[in-house]
Amino acid sequence: MNNSEVYVGLDIGTTSIKALVCESVKGQLKVIGVGVERSAGLNRGVIVDIDKTAQAISAAVAQAEEKSNVEIQSVVVGLPANYLQMQRVHGMITIATRGQSREIVNQDVIDVAREALTQSIPPEREIIDLIPTEFTVDGFSGIKDPRGMVGVRLEMKATLYTGPKTIIHNTKKAVQQAGYDIKDFVITPIATDFNLLNDGEQDFGTVVIDLGGGQTTTSIIHDHQLKYTYVDPEGGKYITKDISTVMNTSLKNAEQLKLNHGYAMASLADEDVQVDVDVVGQNDPVQYSEQYLSEIIEARVRQIFDRIQDKLKAIHAPELPGGVVLIGGVAALPGVKELAEQYFTGNIKVNVPEQMGIRHPRYAVSLALGMYENQLSDIDRLIKQTVQRIDTIKSPHEEKRQVVNQPRQQWTEKSDKLQRSQREAQQQPVTEEPVPKKKKQNGLSNRFKNIFNNLFD
Repeated sequence: MNNSEVYVGLDIGTTSIKALVCESVKGQLKVIGVGVERSAGLNRGVIVDIDKTAQAISAAVAQAEEKSNVEIQSVVVGLPANYLQMQRVHGMITIATRGQSREIVNQDVIDVAREALTQSIPPEREIIDLIPTEFTVDGFSGIKDPRGMVGVRLEMKATLYTGPKTIIHNTKKAVQQAGYDIKDFVITPIATDFNLLNDGEQDFGTVVIDLGGGQTTTSIIHDHQLKYTYVDPEGGKYITKDISTVMNTSLKNAEQLKLNHGYAMASLADEDVQVDVDVVGQNDPVQYSEQYLSEIIEARVRQIFDRIQDKLKAIHAPELPGGVVLIGGVAALPGVKELAEQYFTGNIKVNVPEQMGIRHPRYAVSLALGMYENQLSDIDRLIKQTVQRIDTIKSPHEEKRQVVNQPRQQWTEKSDKLQRSQREAQQQPVTEEPVPKKKKQNGLSNRFKNIFNNLFD
């Protein structure tokens, strides 16, 4: 099997690591193998022990290799949205040769992306991705792929995503230590929102809530752009701890009770159904009703939904036509949809992958990672290559300045370093170019756009 047609989505979660092997057949993905391993070395979605996480990753991918009969060399890694920052950027280059317009080629797209990346980034942060919104050729906007067109000036508007270097470094180190190359880093909400939602849901606006094990991530996609993310520090792991504490049983037993008998909404549970619970310090099991168990679960889920609701109110998020989509392991709890309807407006649904063998909400992220990589356009790949090489490439302006100043550099090595350090200390940080104001728009959809335009600030 040609490995170039295979994508492996690696979802490094707090409670479990999922590796999903997908084969691309005529543009469509077919799941051919899956590996699941209990997580180690993670806390609230962030790697805190590289060695333990690397071992868990290796075990999960090894399972996927065995089931798919594919030798895995590289993986598409999902990055959590913790401390994610979004920034609108703009790049512009002149492509004319001796004042004459010419055809736009790949290198021009790379150059305009490099111009957009010349931003002032704090030293503790790192660029994760650059996603173009539109290209403009000689004033003609709304272009998705400018290659092959003829023009004098090329512009690109895009969204720049940055994250903490610590999270990115630890993730990269753990995957490499496990023995695999990183084909791509993808921010988890971008992968899920752009691939699990249909075109209308992405256009008119949808809230996606990923109810994971260690944390819950809420994101908003509107006008085919990720507009907002919020990470709540609680998830399914905390539900398990609650059951363990209240019922005085081990975490292992509490997890099984949650999975086998729990409801997210206690009113849907049967009070007459009794469950045997192995209580610490007692020889005989103690019986509790399913409804009592579900009351413990519901209390924690309500706390999570309460905070999400408050965050959405704080940004004045309107009722979006796409409603709310629930994914993640906790979304499999019976009654979670009914409980969510008490907090959020619009249509509420649980996303369950339709592929055989992964029909569970916990596989939504790993599947979305494979789908995302499979559907990348040539333009997207060019820009991703530019982002990956940003540390080794200088911008066109920097290269020109070096050429101009080169004849004047007659200093010794010692004075050269001193002069450069003095110049760097005097340089002012690069500020973002102001985004042109949009013309006044009317209609319900346009009011949504005006509201979400402020979310980048």
